[in-house]
Formats: sequence, C-alpha cells, structure tokens
Amino acid sequence: MNSDTTENQVEMSFFDHLDELRKRMFWAVIGLIIGCIICGIYVNELMDWILLRPAATVNMELQNLRPFGQAFLFFKVIIMAGIIVSMPFSLYQLWKFIEPGLYEKERSWAGKITFFTSICFLSGVVFSYFIMIPVMLSFSASFGSQFIKNSIDVTEYFSFITTTLLSAGLIFELPMIAYILSSIGILSPQILRKYRRHSIIAILVIAAALTPSTDPISQLVFAGPLYILYEISILVTVFARKPKKNGI
Repeated sequence: MNSDTTENQVEMSFFDHLDELRKRMFWAVIGLIIGCIICGIYVNELMDWILLRPAATVNMELQNLRPFGQAFLFFKVIIMAGIIVSMPFSLYQLWKFIEPGLYEKERSWAGKITFFTSICFLSGVVFSYFIMIPVMLSFSASFGSQFIKNSIDVTEYFSFITTTLLSAGLIFELPMIAYILSSIGILSPQILRKYRRHSIIAILVIAAALTPSTDPISQLVFAGPLYILYEISILVTVFARKPKKNGI
C-alpha cells in the first residue's frame, strides 16, 4: 500500500527537495503578490472601514508624527492584509511540500488540513477584531486622568492591531496542531490532561508576552480563549486517536 510512497522517498534526492521547496515558495509568493494587489485596490476601504473603525468606536484620537508616516502605513496595511488573504493558499503550498514524505493515507489530509487550518486562523482574526480589540481599546480609552489627553501615534495603533490579529490567528491553530500531532502519535489526551495546570501558567505568560498593552484586563481577555482552545485541543486529540483504536 505504501510502495509508491517509499519509491518517491528513495527517488527524491536532496536537490529534488530543494527544487520542490523553491517551487512551493514561488507559488506562495505569487499568491501573496496577488493578495497584496487585491488589498491595494481596496486599501482606502480597508483603512476607513476596518483598521480605523475600532479607534473611531471608542473616540480614540490618532495622529501621524512622521513626514511619510501615512504613506508607509498604507503600504504596511497592504502587505499585512495580503498576508492574511493569501494565508490559505500559502498553507496549501506548505502542505504540498510536506506531502511527498507522507504515507498515502496521510496525503489525503491535504485538502482537509488546509481548509480547517485556514478556518482556525481566520476565526482567530475575527475573534480578536470583534472581541479582543474593542475590549482592549475601551479599557485604554477610559483609563487614566481626565487632565491627560490621549493622542495615539497611528503607527503604534497599527502595530497594536496587527500584533493582536496575527497572534490570535496563530494561537487559534492550536487545535489543528494538536490534531496533527495526535494523528501521527506524538501527542495524546493523557499528556494534555497531565500538564493542564502547567499549561495555565504557560498561557498567562504567553498572554502577557503577546498582548500589546500591559493592563491585566487585556491579558485576561487574551488568556481566556487560550485556555478554552487548550481544552478543545484535548477533545480533538481524543477524536484523532479513535480511528487508531478501532483499527481503521
């Protein structure tokens, strides 16, 4: 059943792998360029309707402190939005690079893994945009003395938004990572349950490191979903182990 896979592994030399990597990176870059072009066409809408809307909702005043600050900001928005838009295609290229080294049954995961990995990433982005960011900005806008005016540098604001969006998107990949590791026998539900208490401490540390602001409210808003994802990962590993127990 696995003879084709074995033959492919023998036939593919080191240079073949490099050529395959170059090919997949080329297509990933092409996907990124196309994503950036699409986002560049709608960059004004991205700025006014998406990026700046959270600040406008809490009446946060933004200012540009650099001569070409807005020009560079628009360029960064195009790049970041292009990365998010092209992420599913990039993930697919990554999986296609890994695919030749897998067994025939594992190769059939490509489409499903790409789909669910993309869903997890986009779910993290959506969650952070509609839940985490508004809570953080609301706390930031309402905290402090009335005699101190908060005029936020738009570059710092953009850094806060992108860091939160990408961090949440990557963190939401935890269940899929757990599923893959469990399917190949590296991870088990017993291990995750055993280190549940340790994970809580790790989650708080990660939340403190990834949260752009230093207030405890924002960190707890970030840590809460992390712990929920950890518990979901335990359920996912149970599901991933069932076929092997049934001999499928």
